[in-house]
Amino acid sequence: MNYKWFKAFALFLLVSLVSSANLPLSPLDGRIVGGHEVDIKDVPYQVSLQSSNHFCGGALISKRYVLTAAHCTDGHVAENPFFRVRVGSSYSGKGGLLLKPLKIYQHEKYDWRYIDYDFSILELEDYNEELLSVPLEFAKLPSSNTDLPDDTLVTVSGWGGTKNPLESNEVLRAVEVPTVNRNACSEVYPSLTERMLCAGYTEGGKDSCQGDSGGPLSYKGTVYGVVSWGVGCAEPNYPGVYSRVAVVLPWIAEKTGLNVN
Repeated sequence: MNYKWFKAFALFLLVSLVSSANLPLSPLDGRIVGGHEVDIKDVPYQVSLQSSNHFCGGALISKRYVLTAAHCTDGHVAENPFFRVRVGSSYSGKGGLLLKPLKIYQHEKYDWRYIDYDFSILELEDYNEELLSVPLEFAKLPSSNTDLPDDTLVTVSGWGGTKNPLESNEVLRAVEVPTVNRNACSEVYPSLTERMLCAGYTEGGKDSCQGDSGGPLSYKGTVYGVVSWGVGCAEPNYPGVYSRVAVVLPWIAEKTGLNVN
């Protein structure tokens, strides 16, 4: 089968579904497109979820809690899941510490059909942070119901595919994209809810996609979004959609005991 033709046809079907708002989109399993390599010191809260290989990202919001996407944890057992979480490394496959998650707190209202309430929290086993080669830092959380102004350049990071054979996804990568006006984004994605925000360039070319899911969309160390879904990767006129962290702060506080204000 001609892969390019198949991808174009699949994208056509996906856009048709979004326009009719009858069926949901698939999540981005995530990749950074059009980005650049970064050191873990630049995004110290970035983590990798791994089974045999990296499959999703996440953000450390405290020493033992990771914020990620529900579509990354859906289907896993809630107690002692079988995957691991690598912290403190620029590489998905080595370095840092590989930790066991003790429990998954998947948002009770997660709707896989429309990828709504796409949030999960992982509780990690305790560990000696002094074994890390870089200081452990945590992502800050936004104020309740706070949104960034339109066109604010935010950073998305992860180890997903790159769409470029010359760009390795073994090393952490990041891309800067502008936030998109909510009303404009809802015209593209009629199924957009209050638990979602959008970011990306009208002309495309830079985006998150397969392998970056669950990773942070951040601004000055604060995680405003979680990589969630969208049409294709870096497609013109189709920004990425991110789970909006500011609307679930009470839920995060309930599950973690953290002071989120």
